[in-house]
Amino acid sequence: MVNDLSADIRQRGREVFRRVVEAVPSAMLAIGPDGRIVLANAQLDQLFGYARGELVGQSIEVLVPERYRHGHPDLRQGFFARPQSRPMGAGRDLYGLRKDGSEFPVEIGLNPIETEDGTLVLSSIIDLSPRKRIEERFRRVVEAAPNAMVMINSAGLIEMVNNQAERLFGYDRAEILGRPIETLVPMRFRPGHPQLRSDFFTDLQSRPMGAGRDLYALRKDGSEFPVEIGLNPIETDEGTLVLSSIIDLSPRKRVEERFRRVVEAAPSAMVMITRAGLIEMVNDQAERMFGYDRADLLGRSVEILLPNRFRQNHPQLRSDFFTDLQSRSMGAGRDLYALRKDGSEFPVEIGLNPIETEEGTMVLSAIVDISDRKQKEQRIEEALEEKNILLAEIHHRVKNNLQIVHSLLDLQSARLTDQAAIEMLNDSKNRVSSMALIHQILYQSKDFAEIDFRSVLESLVPTLTQSYRVSPTDIDVQLDAENVLLALNAAIPCGLIVNELISNALKHAFPAGRSGRINISMKLGDGDIVELRVEDNGVGIPAEIDFETTSTLGLQLVQLLTSQLKGTLDVNRVNPTCFTIAFPAVRSNFESST
Repeated sequence: MVNDLSADIRQRGREVFRRVVEAVPSAMLAIGPDGRIVLANAQLDQLFGYARGELVGQSIEVLVPERYRHGHPDLRQGFFARPQSRPMGAGRDLYGLRKDGSEFPVEIGLNPIETEDGTLVLSSIIDLSPRKRIEERFRRVVEAAPNAMVMINSAGLIEMVNNQAERLFGYDRAEILGRPIETLVPMRFRPGHPQLRSDFFTDLQSRPMGAGRDLYALRKDGSEFPVEIGLNPIETDEGTLVLSSIIDLSPRKRVEERFRRVVEAAPSAMVMITRAGLIEMVNDQAERMFGYDRADLLGRSVEILLPNRFRQNHPQLRSDFFTDLQSRSMGAGRDLYALRKDGSEFPVEIGLNPIETEEGTMVLSAIVDISDRKQKEQRIEEALEEKNILLAEIHHRVKNNLQIVHSLLDLQSARLTDQAAIEMLNDSKNRVSSMALIHQILYQSKDFAEIDFRSVLESLVPTLTQSYRVSPTDIDVQLDAENVLLALNAAIPCGLIVNELISNALKHAFPAGRSGRINISMKLGDGDIVELRVEDNGVGIPAEIDFETTSTLGLQLVQLLTSQLKGTLDVNRVNPTCFTIAFPAVRSNFESST
């Protein structure tokens, strides 16, 4: 009865063990010393593609690929000779064989189990295919990365490199795998590198290496080059590894050096600042202009170079520029001043240029000391003011002298009884009045270079009608003139032409008290051509008058003055009688009217 009870307990123990193995989510099997499978759970049958229970009693070698079978019995016997829980094939890649002949990577744990039937080996088998696919995908990503990638373990040994790393450092992959990472570090940095590496493994987080320091790497040929390194911890089955992304900064450094040389060679003072307004770079010209040594400026606020009265508002202006980045002059329309180290101020002109850098957008300022220009401008303004005063005095005196001439002619005409002589003197008086009027308007103007001829006509026409005692009810004189600017050497001959044509119409177009109309127009046409028209609806110009041979002084003057203006004269004799003079408004085309 005792034997039956013991047998029953053993049977129940085997059943519990079988159920535990069956319930495990991993593939499990148990083999005896002869290498035959005595137990396999459903997960194992499914993993290897066998029907339920089909594997029990078969040799374990049926699950081992052909190329490994010949050595497997010895390995199995070695385990039974020294049974202990451990992973199988440590350091080797293991593979299982499915019923369909396909292989797959596995991880196997071995555990000796003491039973009534002797020692069994319980094996836990994990299909590594998903993990291998992930590892392969990771390897391909690393291989395809545009940067050099180097992965090391906690001992500092190189576990993986990509093709970019081979090219960058000049090593073949086989030469570098398993070697210390310090192989790629210049000799002067090697003593301190293991401690830095240890510190990173103590505080694992993705970050750039050596923040704030210039980093250098070492090629196989012994040459050094500047680098930027990003560190990333990677969790693996072998523990934490560090994947380093390495960028060769040589091209960037060359560009930066070229930029620095260009800035240094610039003829203007150059100051580069960050978004925070801190001075990042200055050139030699800036040192000389502001009186600072370079070390005294770098890292300081740019407001140190501004007079105190401008400092309060400058940060907002700087912020506005960073909001709307574009190359432009600073403070357009404002007078800008800078401050030297000795406290003296000086006028400046500043050009602002946004510069994209690895540290973000900065602003490069080109600063020109315009003290000399300001002094010259001041001298020029003073000279111009003196010239303007002189010109005003000259025009004033010319006008007064012409008025004296007019008065003398007036006195002379009062003594004459010959009507023809009196009319000739009156015509001369009108000509003198026209010139005096132009000088009067120019004297009152702020611009001695040009005169608005419309204002001349508005004053000249009423003066002439009053001179000839013309009633507006008898002769209606209409003026239609645009604002046309003429130089003095064009305004005087043009004024004399108008004087002659209006005088001629008033004297001859309306005989015996006949009424009528005189129209004067002036406009600026295409190509800056001035068109002056004087027309009337009077009796017209007799056919016998030849303009080429006429002895009439007035008509001779009109032709002569038109020639001085480099213009053309077109005459319509009757219905209406019209004189049209066209001439260029450009000053350089005029000859002297004196």
